[in-house]
Amino acid sequence: MDSNYTVLARKYRSQDFKSLIGQDVLVKTLTTAINTGRIAHAYIFTGIRGTGKTSTARILAKALNCLSSDGPTANPCGVCENCRAIAAGQHIDVMEIDAASHTGVDNMRDILDAAQYRPTNGRYKVYIIDEVHMLSTSAFNALLKTLEEPPEHVIFILATTEIRKVPVTILSRCQRFDLVRVPVETLKKHFAWIASQENIELSDGANELLARAADGSVRDGLSLLDQAIAQTGGHVDEKSVLEMLKRADRGVVVGFMETLLSGDVSTALAKSDEIYNNGADLSMLLTDMMEWTHWATRMHPAIRAGNIDTVPYTADQREQIQKINSRVSLNTLSRIWQVMVAAVPEMQASANQKQCFDMLIVRLMHIAEMPSVPEILEKQKSTTPQTAPQKTPEPTVAQKLSITSANDLANALQSSKEILLYSYYTSNLEVTEISDGVIKYFDRRGDADFAHKLATWLENKTGHAWQLQRETESPHKQTVTEQKKEELESDPLVASAMDLFADAEIVGVK
Repeated sequence: MDSNYTVLARKYRSQDFKSLIGQDVLVKTLTTAINTGRIAHAYIFTGIRGTGKTSTARILAKALNCLSSDGPTANPCGVCENCRAIAAGQHIDVMEIDAASHTGVDNMRDILDAAQYRPTNGRYKVYIIDEVHMLSTSAFNALLKTLEEPPEHVIFILATTEIRKVPVTILSRCQRFDLVRVPVETLKKHFAWIASQENIELSDGANELLARAADGSVRDGLSLLDQAIAQTGGHVDEKSVLEMLKRADRGVVVGFMETLLSGDVSTALAKSDEIYNNGADLSMLLTDMMEWTHWATRMHPAIRAGNIDTVPYTADQREQIQKINSRVSLNTLSRIWQVMVAAVPEMQASANQKQCFDMLIVRLMHIAEMPSVPEILEKQKSTTPQTAPQKTPEPTVAQKLSITSANDLANALQSSKEILLYSYYTSNLEVTEISDGVIKYFDRRGDADFAHKLATWLENKTGHAWQLQRETESPHKQTVTEQKKEELESDPLVASAMDLFADAEIVGVK
């Protein structure tokens, strides 16, 4: 067994700008800057893991110190003493510092003190500080001044996966480059080339799975490829990669989603049992289902976002998805997406993922069968008798309130809950005459607004105008309240009750 085996991620690490894949903008900017002599004193590279931050820093260090030319070059030779030493991490003037283990201010002071001395073998002293966001606040503060005005022979290159944790004062002193996720097609070409160099059989399906599982990270993808080669002995096919990743075949996922959206609960649960018994990771299956829902939504005829040829499914699978979309609404896809997103933390926290997944399937099928809001409204509309809306006719005079006596008016005010009008009317008005449309009365308190308010209410209730004629002298008639009080006092039962209590009197009638 070869004890000197080098993993693919290290063996095929980019050694120059030409071999740095997926970062075209970065490469163009740095090569132009070097060729025109516009070299900054500090750079910061940020991006997800495995996109080439440290590799780019080493390549830049080579470009600045390569001995193949009289000055910095965008095409380092890779064979001179400086290039080989930098590639091996052994150059005395290029120092790689792990900020995670050198977080303190004392570590930073040692670096800054050494930076004052000129380089020994190269043109520049290059300090590569990896995961710079791990530095302490005091270490960042110590770095500030030197980072802004370093000696002319010093270049700082910072790298981080957490750019938000780096103080703005540091960012403002550096040229920032964001390394993007490497596209799937670029990763596939890179993996296929490496497989040919290693004499490995790598099928297209397996290559596709590895490139997508890498999620834009070259290093993650090469680690997976290394694992697949070790597992299969050099014959990497789609089945072996699916087993390694604990993922279900995309065709299986498409068929499973078709069953799920058909509404057959027992069949869907039986299929989930089959997929689980075949070794699939249920969390990964949920991820695959979410991926299917995402692409099915983009392929849906209601929006048709983008070219369907770029969808990561075979032609047969794309045709199957289109058939499913022909009978599934966009609203349904959106609802099941929301349920699956909510289920991710549930699956992670569950002690029994299989039980959690089964209940998720039942919930998804219930949600999928629910009609949309427009469908509910349309159904209600279709079940409601389609009669033209008719305005309620105004009641005729015969249907209106009939008032022929003072008590009639009092009862009408009380039933209409016109408390203020009722209270004032029953306590203060001596009504001498009420006929249809005319009221003659004497107002003991003389409220000028009462007559107008009462006339307005009467017109609204009876359907015709009323005339309220106020008399200037009292006819010495009882108010409605006084009449009711007198009637009560004459009642034998009330009179008996009054006799039981000395000096008792009726103070109100309600």
